[in-house]
Amino acid sequence: MKETFLRLERFTSELAMAGACAMLVVASSLGMFQIVTRFVLEQPAEWSEILIRLSLIWMVFLGIPLAFRQGAMISVDVLYRWSPPKMRRFLDWAVAAASLLLIAIIFWWGWDYAVRGQVQTMAGLESISMFWGYLALPVGAIFSMLGIVGNLLDPQRNELETAQ
Repeated sequence: MKETFLRLERFTSELAMAGACAMLVVASSLGMFQIVTRFVLEQPAEWSEILIRLSLIWMVFLGIPLAFRQGAMISVDVLYRWSPPKMRRFLDWAVAAASLLLIAIIFWWGWDYAVRGQVQTMAGLESISMFWGYLALPVGAIFSMLGIVGNLLDPQRNELETAQ
């Protein structure tokens, strides 16, 4: 059961990271496009700024799960180093519980905003609903929850091990 969950979590984390990387490519490409149209062609494309902002929001919320998975999101390194092994496992559970609570709140309010934003359109892109912008919160939250539980089941302390 544990291995099956970790396999699922690994797949979803890779999927989220691929999405985050794609959003970075979109944002940087649109940024270059915006520079060319604004300063070379002197015909700014106002819609590109909105799409850059939207892609950056998606990039952040799709990148957060990997930080949770690697144990790099909430850093309690000093306390963790000074604690005996039994206390360390308690810290793992406490950090996971606090993180899951925060992510559950982000999921709840993100979904609420997305549903309410269905009737609102993006300024500069009137054909696109704000639902797609707000949807980044609950989608990122779902991926993050999997990463938090995955880190609890199979802890990875990459930043703790590489710290001097």
